[in-house]
Amino acid sequence: MTRTTTQPRSRGSTRAPRPPSAAGARPSVPADTFVRRHAWLLCVLGLAACLFWSHWATLVELRGFWSRNDDYSAGQLVPLVAIYLVWRERAHLRARVARPSPWGLGLLALAELLRLGGVYYGFGSIERLALVASIAGVVLLAAGRPVFWRLRWVLAFLLLMLPLPARLHEAIALPLQHLATHLAAITLELLGFFVVREGHILRLDAQTTVGVTEACSGLRMLTAFIFVSAVLAFVIHRPAWQKALLVASSIPIAVLCNTVRSAATAVFVYYAQNPDLSEKFHDSAGLAMMPLAIVLSLALLRFLAFLAPMDDVCRAHAQRATS
Repeated sequence: MTRTTTQPRSRGSTRAPRPPSAAGARPSVPADTFVRRHAWLLCVLGLAACLFWSHWATLVELRGFWSRNDDYSAGQLVPLVAIYLVWRERAHLRARVARPSPWGLGLLALAELLRLGGVYYGFGSIERLALVASIAGVVLLAAGRPVFWRLRWVLAFLLLMLPLPARLHEAIALPLQHLATHLAAITLELLGFFVVREGHILRLDAQTTVGVTEACSGLRMLTAFIFVSAVLAFVIHRPAWQKALLVASSIPIAVLCNTVRSAATAVFVYYAQNPDLSEKFHDSAGLAMMPLAIVLSLALLRFLAFLAPMDDVCRAHAQRATS
């Protein structure tokens, strides 16, 4: 007679072992998490749709302003560049938890108060400012303070798509026109011409007359160069003070480039004696100033790097930002 023995079970081992999961299988996303993500996305899209519907008249006005006024034609590129800058920050935005913030409602209320005041008093510039404030309010309401703080400079960048108020435009354009005429006269005298200045009219050797009109004041260069400098400040990895200096330097760079264009146009008019060719040269010289401004900005960055080279900590921070 054979005797069978059974091995005693250890305590706590009443459940059968689970079969190993398949290699490489992804953990399933809970249904409630999937629904919450899509509900949040639908809310964001709904807020964006309401924002565009509410400010549609302002957007149409901005579109017409960009196409009619060459001084602010660079503004139509600002929304596209802002979308790219947000996409560029996608890795940092994913690391932040998007939690709606009630402070966004306060910012939206402030934007609507600005808009109401602009409509009541007839100030279109305040209505356009309310558009940017509403976009910031939607970001704060839908994504929360961490995401809003990460995108604060991108939201500030949207202000460059707005034209200046009429009074501020006149206060800047006229002094720029005086400065452009004065600097062009000095440059032409340094080149050996005898220049007589009559207001915004320059007479070269008493035989050629060149007028520095409002379009030649340099305001268009100023707005375009501020836009380019701001974009360049976003894409480079430098200390904050160097980025601020780069944006601030766009003003003297714009004045310098406008002086070069005005003087070159006057010399061309003096020798060509052809109004049609002079007008074409004026437009071509304006386009050539943009590469010159970029070269000057890069030279400034090179000079700043020579004065204050980046240490190992800044280089490590720059590498983390690009990764």
